[in-house]
Amino acid sequence: MTLPDGTAELGGTAHPSGSGQRILVTGGAGFIGSAFVHHLVEHTDAQVTVLDKFTYAANEASLAGLPAGRVTVLRGDVADAAAADAAVAGHTAVVHYAAESHNDNSLHGPRPFVDTNLVGTYTLLEAVRKHEVRYHHISTDEVYGDLELDDPRRFTETTPYNPSSPYSSTKAGSDLLVRAWVRSFGIRATISNCSNNYGPRQHVEKFIPRQITNILDGVRPRLYGTGRNVRDWIHAEDHSSAVWTILNRGRLGETYLIGADGERDNLTVIQDLLELMGRPRDAFDQVTDRPGHDLRYAIDSTKLRTELGWLPKFTDFQAGLQETIGWYRDNEPWWRPQKAATEARYRQQGQ
Repeated sequence: MTLPDGTAELGGTAHPSGSGQRILVTGGAGFIGSAFVHHLVEHTDAQVTVLDKFTYAANEASLAGLPAGRVTVLRGDVADAAAADAAVAGHTAVVHYAAESHNDNSLHGPRPFVDTNLVGTYTLLEAVRKHEVRYHHISTDEVYGDLELDDPRRFTETTPYNPSSPYSSTKAGSDLLVRAWVRSFGIRATISNCSNNYGPRQHVEKFIPRQITNILDGVRPRLYGTGRNVRDWIHAEDHSSAVWTILNRGRLGETYLIGADGERDNLTVIQDLLELMGRPRDAFDQVTDRPGHDLRYAIDSTKLRTELGWLPKFTDFQAGLQETIGWYRDNEPWWRPQKAATEARYRQQGQ
């Protein structure tokens, strides 16, 4: 149901400040999931439950210091029907971040992506249907495939799906499941597709933190191919604020694209990181390109901005990178335990 002012009714009442809300965040110990949990604690008074399987990509330290009276952490798999049902019951809303999300891993072992992204989403949808709980689904711009480097267009909510990897295809499938459950069973749901996130607490297997931690270790960063592939970067805090806006004000059944006009090619990002960290801009190595590497992602977030009034705050990408570098420099105990295994895995892949 939508209220006269356009606010989506959440559990019977609109709660712009989070008052009275009990939010279940799946994958809340991962990068963007934990960023959303921190956002809820800092900007709302909602009660938060985290459901996380705690795979290698999750980190209990990402939730350290949060008030126990506000945040409850459950260890469980969204693909486990009993765990999902028990977690969903009693909540006002579910925000589904839990996903296998690394393209390289999907190319070397697709099965976990099917299990978590497809079976997990189905299982969670059945739980929210049973308990009549508001649901928001976190997805990616990669479901749309890629654009040519000189194409003036950007992805919109009506862009046809054209996924190119096991990761993006399973995320596309999960989006379609949500749409089907909205139409067939009337669940109260919204979807958001976001561009590439960066910021604190991102696993070191990902592009930006891998380069930062390599430079901190005195290792030359590694660039896929020529580095001309373009990504549309957004700070995780901006992603979080957009999701909160959609959860509270989004029209039920709708999809919203989240982006911050942050298009940069990978070569430029590496050169900027090197310069910000006091290294020559050419102090990197090129490695074999990823199979099927998408050329360009670009988000048109006009619908989100005009309908719901959301705007990004981290519009200076250089400043955002500098802040992110500072976080990794100051928080080595958080990322150091992940680093050796991550680099060993990349070496096995020749990257």
